[in-house]
Amino acid sequence: MNHQKPVAPARGGGGFLRIRLDLAYDGGPFSGWAVQPGRRTVQGTLEEALAMLIRRPVRVTVAGRTDAGVHARGQVVHVDLSETEWLGLNRGVELDPAVALLRRLRGALSRGLGDLTGSIEVHRVAIAPEGFDARFSALWRRYSYRIADGPALWDPLGRTSTLWHREPLDVGLLNEGASELLGLQDFRSYCKPREGATTIRELQRFEFARGTDGVIVATVQADAFCHNMVRSLVGSALYVGAGIEAPGWLYQRLLDRRRDAKSVLSAPHPLVLEEVAYPSASGLLARAELTRALRQ
Repeated sequence: MNHQKPVAPARGGGGFLRIRLDLAYDGGPFSGWAVQPGRRTVQGTLEEALAMLIRRPVRVTVAGRTDAGVHARGQVVHVDLSETEWLGLNRGVELDPAVALLRRLRGALSRGLGDLTGSIEVHRVAIAPEGFDARFSALWRRYSYRIADGPALWDPLGRTSTLWHREPLDVGLLNEGASELLGLQDFRSYCKPREGATTIRELQRFEFARGTDGVIVATVQADAFCHNMVRSLVGSALYVGAGIEAPGWLYQRLLDRRRDAKSVLSAPHPLVLEEVAYPSASGLLARAELTRALRQ
């Protein structure tokens, strides 16, 4: 990136620059994304590394919080830095501040993680376009979920990122049931509602496909997700794929808008945040304002 191009201050002004970070992580060693006292989290580890470099407490905003044990390949966050902090990252060397931050952040993360070095990797750093908000500007988030349905498919090398399901699953039945949940719906039956927050979401993709290795991969994409929504959708769909419930049961549960004894969560370790999509630079601010209005 050419840091001599015009840059926009972070939303709200104050002379701050909004910096976008693209990162990936293995969620296994962490108690989820969000900071929790006395627990190792992805956000806490990242913020500690940034504070070490910036020399003050910092707070990052994330595109999508992930539960304990959930992984990410395409997570996005933003952090606001003063122009002085940004330009000082290269320590006087002729080096793009984005490159300097990327290099120094990798070192700081390694020091903080110790034996877990490599479990969090920042792949890209850049000044964000005007109006960018990692959370509210996002158009959609896409997750994947791997399922090995039967001992013959259980690969010990993939056990930390694949569900080992004992019974065979019918992909046709899975897709038949999942398709009825697409669109703008109230997903109260499939999430843990947060006080004052809406459970209405637009589910854009919910589909299952068996790969050449025999493993089933679920793809779940929505404008946003309620707490535990993806794991609840997959966990319920497994009843259908195993023939325990008819495909229409998934939609009936949606209409019931309540949680009960069959509101099961699938295991977290096969779930991966694969991608977060954003509009073009000209549409970032409008998207953020629209999303804030809907969430309120």
